[in-house]
Amino acid sequence: MPARYAPILFGFILSALMSFLVSGIATFRNAGPADGFLNIWVSAWLPFWLIAFPVLLVVAPVAR
Repeated sequence: MPARYAPILFGFILSALMSFLVSGIATFRNAGPADGFLNIWVSAWLPFWLIAFPVLLVVAPVAR
């Protein structure tokens, strides 16, 4: 992979992992260990990640 794609790949992985963890914690705090927790978590995570990835690509250069 060319080095110019490294920031995009980094943002992709970072946004996926961070949004997955944060949405999981928030979902557990709100729903608890309910039946279908995994489905609730994934349905909360996916739209959040679709927002988090482009936001991270815009904000990361400013933060550096």
